[in-house]
Amino acid sequence: MPAKPKNTPEGFHSATPYICVRGAAEAIDWYKRGFGAVELMRHLAEDGRIQHAQIMIGDSPFMLSDEYPEFNMVKSLQAAGGSPVSIFLYVEDVDAFFRQAEAAGARVILPISDQQYGRSGGLVDPFGLTWWPTTPL
Repeated sequence: MPAKPKNTPEGFHSATPYICVRGAAEAIDWYKRGFGAVELMRHLAEDGRIQHAQIMIGDSPFMLSDEYPEFNMVKSLQAAGGSPVSIFLYVEDVDAFFRQAEAAGARVILPISDQQYGRSGGLVDPFGLTWWPTTPL
């Protein structure tokens, strides 16, 4: 396995998902309620939009920002109509994780079942990102 670069910031991995979403503050609040995320930081633009924020889900950091259509560099999940990228997420108890996420408004796209790689299912969060929470068997 390749070594992690020595200059990688503490608590980060070599690759970190960066999610652009319309309503980043609402998304952060939802990830806290739905997935038990912990907010690490946020920087606001003068107009109040989130320029950059960081959350942790389990031991994995995620970065988020509001969309900035005036820059036309990155489309939000909503502007793009979703994402071809999904997040595979190891969790301690997939059944409890699903209950919490569904109660917060996640939509189940694949019910939990036992697979050869673990107990797993599929969810879409209210912002259009697909997640595959899994507990290894």
